[in-house]
Amino acid sequence: MGENQRPALFVVDDDPDVLRSVERDLRQRYASAYRVVAVGSGAEAIEVISRLVTRDDQVALIVADQRMPHMTGTELLTQLDDLVPSARRVLLTAYADTDAAIDAINTARVDYYILKPWDPPEEKLFPVLGDLLEEWQAVGRRTRQAGMRLVGDRWSAESHRMHDFLSRNQVPYRWLEVGTNPEADRLVAANPDARLPLVLLEDGRVLGGPEPATIASHIGLAASPSTDYYDLVVVGAGPAGLAAAVYGASEGLTTAVVEKDAPGGQAGTSTRIENYLGFPNGVSGADLARRALTQATRFGAALINPRRVVGLERDDPYRVVRFDDGGEVRCSAVIIATGVSYRELEAEGAADLAGRGVYYGAVQTESESLRDQDVVIVGGGNSAGQAATYLSQVAALVTLVVRGDAIESRMSDYLVRKIKEAPNVDVKEGSAVGAIAGNGRVENVTIITPTGREERAASAVFAFIGARPRTEWLDGAVARDPDGFIYAGAAVVAAARWASIAIRCSSRPVCRGYSPWGTPERSR
Repeated sequence: MGENQRPALFVVDDDPDVLRSVERDLRQRYASAYRVVAVGSGAEAIEVISRLVTRDDQVALIVADQRMPHMTGTELLTQLDDLVPSARRVLLTAYADTDAAIDAINTARVDYYILKPWDPPEEKLFPVLGDLLEEWQAVGRRTRQAGMRLVGDRWSAESHRMHDFLSRNQVPYRWLEVGTNPEADRLVAANPDARLPLVLLEDGRVLGGPEPATIASHIGLAASPSTDYYDLVVVGAGPAGLAAAVYGASEGLTTAVVEKDAPGGQAGTSTRIENYLGFPNGVSGADLARRALTQATRFGAALINPRRVVGLERDDPYRVVRFDDGGEVRCSAVIIATGVSYRELEAEGAADLAGRGVYYGAVQTESESLRDQDVVIVGGGNSAGQAATYLSQVAALVTLVVRGDAIESRMSDYLVRKIKEAPNVDVKEGSAVGAIAGNGRVENVTIITPTGREERAASAVFAFIGARPRTEWLDGAVARDPDGFIYAGAAVVAAARWASIAIRCSSRPVCRGYSPWGTPERSR
């Protein structure tokens, strides 16, 4: 890769000695993959970065000193937000300026601050920058040079499904919309018999309307197990499932995680989680999922994705997990971490327009196409609040429809404050969506409020309402309550047909649970 093709790491400091020191450390560690650019003032940094953006070059990271004359590091990073929004931002600061650094995290989207001096860099500099660069490579880097292309109709449910699948699995690809992109129209004309969406692989093959499992092997995913036995199978790759995989694999158990969509679960669709321990500036659900999956696989856990589990059976001394493709895998223990899914809107027209402007999650997937448009979000929990604050940065108007009397009743305080401070978020409390209408896409939403009905033009409706457990595949295998939730705690004892057992892995007990199979005398 040529020098001008490598992404840039920017260092900005008015102290020549500090500037040389940071530049030296960055070149020593990252010169093989990045070019390091060092400048002595904020004005010079803006000028140079503007030229790079004009040339369509990429800026991965900006390290700026806080105490610079004429322009502080915080002021510089704020001005650069529009120029290079995906670049990671780091402040160099003295101990006395830590309050300013924390404030910059809250107000200027600064990712991290590093105290001077940072010796040794192997402990105090490189771990921070390396983590930020890994995050940028995964979710911040533009995909204009990606080899895979996805050609589809923005208002097609099938195109949205593939769009969302690739995005949530963090696969680099280019989205080409038919009717608005000449390249997309040429590719459709060249493949007249292929069904949309088209997936064009890097090797030149064209897949028409493929299922996610069909392209899994082409994007580095394994939709089938590599062996017929594991010590531990975890069903569901949300935060709980990935945590279980980390703990199981780190203890030496052969571990597999089965996921039907993408790692992260509902949390993976969150645009920004700001109350998660260890992430003072917040973390996106996608990045949290990526980090957890990396940790699990580093210990040897296998990810089977996309694959749906459809059954669980007992075949002593094993448990048999059955898949939707007819395959199966045996194991000694199963952890069910399937979480819940959002309930579907019951409003008139919602089912017909699902994937055509009505979405369940998928905020990040669709956000760029909604710039300067009006959107409606339904729900009063944190997921809805995170979506509202995120979309308020791109949409013209965000209408948040909350069934309860006050958003404070179910939403975290930090989100409530952000929503109330956002000038383009209109909260409709005590309200519900009555109807959604449009010709092949969402165009109009009817909101039922305490005072009557309101008609609103909108391009999209995002629903985050209620919780439905993903446990239908456990019929006849595990006791559940009338709503489908698995019995836990004292409720297990009340379920008369359950008997206590100790599930054993590798001849040693690893967990204590309850089973509907057999009697206490037959339990293992």
